[in-house]
Amino acid sequence: NGRVNEIWLDSNGLSGIIPPEIDNLDYLKYLILDRNNLNGSIPPEIGNLSNLEALDLWRNRLSGAIPPELGNLSNLEGVNLGRNQLNGAIPPELGDLSRLRILGLLDNRLSGEIPPELGNLAELRDLHLGDNQLSGGIPTELGGLENLETIDLENNRLSGDIPPEIGGLANLRELNLSGNRLSGGIPPELGSLAYLNELRLSGNQLTGCIPDALRRVNRNDSGETGLPFCQP
Repeated sequence: NGRVNEIWLDSNGLSGIIPPEIDNLDYLKYLILDRNNLNGSIPPEIGNLSNLEALDLWRNRLSGAIPPELGNLSNLEGVNLGRNQLNGAIPPELGDLSRLRILGLLDNRLSGEIPPELGNLAELRDLHLGDNQLSGGIPTELGGLENLETIDLENNRLSGDIPPEIGGLANLRELNLSGNRLSGGIPPELGSLAYLNELRLSGNQLTGCIPDALRRVNRNDSGETGLPFCQP
């Protein structure tokens, strides 16, 4: 039926592939297939669903690369592809999703660098890229996403400094950079994050001292870095 608006089939024991013919559903706004046993790749034809607002394929057995055609979905507000077996790089085309609020790609096998184009996602609230094989530095462009509330980059292979620009994210509540290869000091700018409730920095190669203002963070493993607090 070409006038189907919503497909909600989460936790239904579905198996097999997502058929490329899904792009016949021109009016589809919600494609919710999480917690099933779907396998194969994500068909690039999903990028033809111009009305799609939510795509949830979390916790399946999907493999292959993330199709760059997803960047065509200008109405997309939420995408969750976490806990699959996706590999390859994060397509820079995802930076074209101007309405995106949630980007969930955690617990896959993604590699390569975090595209700086993600800094174009002005509406983004939640960024979940943890438990992958991402490398390179943390793009400074993420520091321009003023609506960000959660950044989760744990358990990757990220290196280099923590960008001080992260300290300008006034709405940030959770920052998880643990289990990487980050070096350099903890930017004092992080101490100005008034709403920060969770900070995870352990399992890196950080040096220097912990900004004293971060003592107030409720869930804070920065002490496990072995660094002292800076003198106030």
